[in-house]
Amino acid sequence: MMKQRINAYEKGQGAFQALAGLGQYLAKSGVEQPLLNLIYFRVSQINGCAYCLDMHSKDLRAAGETEQRLYLLDAWREAPLYTDRERAALAWAEAVTKITGGDVTDTVYENAHTHFSDEDLVAVTVAITTINTYNRINIAFRVPAGSYKPGAHNV
Repeated sequence: MMKQRINAYEKGQGAFQALAGLGQYLAKSGVEQPLLNLIYFRVSQINGCAYCLDMHSKDLRAAGETEQRLYLLDAWREAPLYTDRERAALAWAEAVTKITGGDVTDTVYENAHTHFSDEDLVAVTVAITTINTYNRINIAFRVPAGSYKPGAHNV
């Protein structure tokens, strides 16, 4: 097991207050919380953030998400368990997270935009960039996974 480097939550309280403001914005957005949590879980899978995977899987399950949908999320394109809106959000989340190629394709954008208003697509994008920030902080400072209690970080 790797040792935690810095407790960023203690040493960077101002930064986490700013991130909490984004969480408050998202809680008031038109995007449903279960979908936001699904996005958080998928982005955390891509980034390999154990802390966030632990947290979001527990929050999703506590909110009634099925284990099967969580198990198959990494293969959502092949699994018939997700709605068109969820698929559009997941494709957008993957494209925005894997932006190293320098572009999010028009096809992915147009599909997302058919399922989300301008305001909601901005909110989904803020959710994606926010979870990417948390993933990177947790991975960089080796925040240990496993002890999260469902709902502990609710806004």
